[in-house]
Amino acid sequence: MQTINRLFPLLALIGAACAYWQPQLFSGFSNLIVPLLVIIMLAMGLSLNVSDFTAAVRQYRAVGVGLVLQFSVMPLSALLISQQLGLDADLTLGLVVVGSVAGGTASNVVCYLAKGDLALSITMTACSTLLGVLLTPMIIELVAGQVVAVPVLAMLVSLAKIVLLPVIVGLLANHYLAASVSKIRGVLPWISVVAICMAITIIVALNAQRIEQIGAIVLLAVILHNASGLALGYGVCYLLGFSHKVCKTISLEVGLQNSGLATALCVQFFSPASALPAAIFSVWHNLSGAMLAGYWSGKQAQDRQADKPSQKEA
Repeated sequence: MQTINRLFPLLALIGAACAYWQPQLFSGFSNLIVPLLVIIMLAMGLSLNVSDFTAAVRQYRAVGVGLVLQFSVMPLSALLISQQLGLDADLTLGLVVVGSVAGGTASNVVCYLAKGDLALSITMTACSTLLGVLLTPMIIELVAGQVVAVPVLAMLVSLAKIVLLPVIVGLLANHYLAASVSKIRGVLPWISVVAICMAITIIVALNAQRIEQIGAIVLLAVILHNASGLALGYGVCYLLGFSHKVCKTISLEVGLQNSGLATALCVQFFSPASALPAAIFSVWHNLSGAMLAGYWSGKQAQDRQADKPSQKEA
């Protein structure tokens, strides 16, 4: 497992670099993004038990804190960063839209690889997506002064197809076919890593031209926005006394956004220029999440090794 943790960020960066320099090799596979996400969620479902979700429901305080951070830290930091960097109205609006949407499925993938609380992560993603139906348009109007209609049915269908259904199938298979699932459990992390790296590569290829157009200032804004969500998500939960496992889970939920939905909203309701921050965010948060997952899971493995008694002590 340590090998997977070390290779994940490296493979993600290699895939992103190849896609940036040779986008034509990968951009034709855009129709594979959703199936890849479904495969990842199914693999995660196979690693879960019903008791994991029972425990997640009992952590209602963690869920509540995470949702408050999700819909406050991200839109407000987007506005502040845009103002400090002097972004124009379109780009400011785009970054605010990114900050106003729910957490993305990428947070579930990265949480799984970072050894976080996966059931809590999925619960938070589902709750933030449902709340986002009401909160996203309200926050955009309040923070950016723009009115946007959110496609409610499309969001719910997307959530069901990409997240809930494959996780439930995996969960049921793990419950009723435990003996069979145990035989393939060792390869599930590899399947997840390969699938998410393929998705990152395709996303970069699809946005390669936009990346060249935006300039360093928008990339800096996206990096600062993502970092603020990750840092404040972890820091606030740490100050409130949550465990490290819960802190990193909420950190990822707050910092990794549903940038695909943000891109769609910007294109549909505003301008192509306003969609650029969301397009870049979709690339960057996967890369930053991959690096953070590699660090956290590697550190956890080191801590376990350090906690083992030596042969003399034994």
